[in-house]
Amino acid sequence: MPAHALALLAPIRSVLQLWRRSIQARVVIGTLTLSTGLALLAGWVMLRQVTDGVLDSKTDAALSQAAAGFAAAQSRLDSAPDIDLLDVGSALNPLLDVLAPRSDAVDDYGIVALGPASLTGSAEEGGVLEAGLRFDAEASIPQDLLEKVRSTEGSWRAYTTIFPTASDSPTQPGLVVGSQIRVPPSVDQTSGRTYALFYVFPLQEQRETLFVVRGALITTGAVLVLLLGTIAWLVTRQVVTPVRLARSIAERLASGRLEERMHVRGEDDIARLGLSFNQMAGSLQSQIRQLEELSRLQRRFVADVSHELRTPLTTVRMAADVLHEARPSFDGATARSAELLQAELDRFELLLTDLLEISRFDAGAAQLDLGDVDVRQVVSRVVEASAVLAADRGSELTVILPKRPCLAEADARRLDRIVRNLVVNAINYGEGREVEISVASSPEAVAVTVRDHGVGLKPGEETMVFNRFWRADPARARTRGGTGLGLSIAIEDTALHGGRLDAWGRPGVGSVFRVVLPRRAGGEWTQPPLPLEPPDVDGVEAVGAPYARLSGSSEASR
Repeated sequence: MPAHALALLAPIRSVLQLWRRSIQARVVIGTLTLSTGLALLAGWVMLRQVTDGVLDSKTDAALSQAAAGFAAAQSRLDSAPDIDLLDVGSALNPLLDVLAPRSDAVDDYGIVALGPASLTGSAEEGGVLEAGLRFDAEASIPQDLLEKVRSTEGSWRAYTTIFPTASDSPTQPGLVVGSQIRVPPSVDQTSGRTYALFYVFPLQEQRETLFVVRGALITTGAVLVLLLGTIAWLVTRQVVTPVRLARSIAERLASGRLEERMHVRGEDDIARLGLSFNQMAGSLQSQIRQLEELSRLQRRFVADVSHELRTPLTTVRMAADVLHEARPSFDGATARSAELLQAELDRFELLLTDLLEISRFDAGAAQLDLGDVDVRQVVSRVVEASAVLAADRGSELTVILPKRPCLAEADARRLDRIVRNLVVNAINYGEGREVEISVASSPEAVAVTVRDHGVGLKPGEETMVFNRFWRADPARARTRGGTGLGLSIAIEDTALHGGRLDAWGRPGVGSVFRVVLPRRAGGEWTQPPLPLEPPDVDGVEAVGAPYARLSGSSEASR
């Protein structure tokens, strides 16, 4: 996106971020928006009412004045002596002067006589007579109003724009009221003639009044909206400030500062919220300390028991070794018992070793002995050491290694233990099928995946499998059960490096364990070098057999 477009979008993003993150901003902006809408609506209604009132008042006054003028004009014409129709102007001019406003009158208006109104007679006989306000009569009087007055008796009105005679003068709104007046016939004429008489009332004063009213409404509305926004800001501030304080204290509590509390003032809802928050924090502090003490005692107990068992275990081991070496002199049952005792002691020693390692993790005493390690060599050593177990279980180990070294800053002993735990688990639960070990790297991380084609994992077991002493089948044979701590230690070792250990599985299809370590201990990575879910499991489901390909799968259709 161009830089100027990003610059234009920056303010919008800031407003959207403020809207998402601030309750106070949402309340204030919402209040301002609604207040502005209501102010505009109320202002429009009030302005319409004021406009209608001002115009109706002026219109009523103008109609009354025009009606009186029309009646007076017709009365004067009817009572006048014989008028020469060839010289009507000599009779109409004095009449218009009488009807026109006086020089000291407050209201100014104009009078226009247009004639003859009838269609008889030559065009030269028509003309325009004006009095009072000076303006362009032909341009100011609407043509449709003129036609109505000429063709129909009665009084007619229309709003118009008054054009001045001077070109540099501004136009102004006006009201035109027109009616017919009839010049009586003279002695030698059989009929008189009809003229159109118009009153033209300027509405400039009313327009200026409406301008003032509109300005007052706009100013008042703007001030009112700002006041409402300020009030909303002040009110929400009283509510939001304690909430922000609670958020800040909650963050400090989450960071381990369990003694933090809110300052409570008053007895309102916010104060009661603060009291409840402090009570919750106190209860959490008490429970966390109790749990920490219990955890400390548990770790101490496990460590002490593990250490204390070392001495009697050593004695038992020495006795068991003597019995194991003397098996040929025993009968069959006794010799078998000596073999079982030796195997269980091996497992017991392994369990004690794992318990001691777990206690070091729990106590935070586990340390890394870092160095540059080629993950390919670690995997090769583990596979070579596990070959006998794989052959005993009937599994074939397949290793996929890249040609280039996969170097990572890691603890070689712990990395060896991680890979060994994963490979041994895959062999034990692979049901004699192939076990695939893959290694890959990226500029940010290295990864190892161990895949088996055995019993797999049920939904939800992908995370439970790393719990201590967790068993998918509590009744399964001990020859496959191990100590129950291998994967727990593996995930702790991975976390020490800043890496991640994940599991995927499907019943009857198998499982995949993937460990990802950053190139540098504690570093960051975004994309794992190897996928967790195998790409060749789409369209496969477990239905009575390890592999039952769906008839509608993509593979079957090829």
